[in-house]
Order: sequence, then C-alpha cells, then structure tokens
Amino acid sequence: MTTLVLDAGALIALDRNDRAVWAMLRVASDQGATIAVPAGTIGQAWRDGARQAMLARALNHCDEISLDGTNARAAGLLCGQTATVDVIDASVAIAAAGLAQHNDVAILTSDPADLTQLLAALHTEAKIVTV
Repeated sequence: MTTLVLDAGALIALDRNDRAVWAMLRVASDQGATIAVPAGTIGQAWRDGARQAMLARALNHCDEISLDGTNARAAGLLCGQTATVDVIDASVAIAAAGLAQHNDVAILTSDPADLTQLLAALHTEAKIVTV
C-alpha cells in the first residue's frame, strides 16, 4: 500500500481546489492509504482558517507528523549534509524516509528538485509527484 506525504505545495493546491490533487487524495483515501502531512508544511500553507475551508477539510483526512525536537534536529542536520536551506522540505524527506520503511511512499510536492536531493541523502526511494 502506498502512503502519500503532502508538502506545502500540495496543501496549497488543495486549498485552491486543484481537482487533480483532490482526485489523488480521494483515490488514496478510497484505497485505504495513509495520507501524512508533516506539521511544518501546515504552517507554510495555513494563513486564515476562516478562509481555508478546503484545506481544513483535506487536513481532516490526514495524519499529522509533528515537528518535535528530534525531527527538527534531524531536519537541520540533513540540510547541513545536503547544503540545502529549507528545514520544512527536509522534514518532509525525513517523514517519507520513516514511512518508507514499512510502505511504498509517494510525495506530492511543488519542489521535486530539493526533495529528490534530500531523499538521495537519506538513501530513500519514494515516488515524487509534482503538483
């Protein structure tokens, strides 16, 4: 079974009612897939809950992965190892790496280049789906 990991670009697409991204989410949900969202990506996309009903609805169907101290340190370390700067992208890659130990993982992202580099550094295979 495939686990979907959503980055901020995917959340923004859902908030903008991107039909293709909603369809991917619906199919994954219908197939019983886990849909995971690292908490930092929510912070990147969330601006006004009163105006983001679409995003709020999508998040109701997702498992949120916390950005605790351990994950934050791992993300910072990964940025240092890869000479990248986006800690939230690194947290997405770390979440995907953890989930890939037990399932196939697909990441819905608007930033495939950075995530490809971060996943390579983690020796993690995940399908990258550009949204």
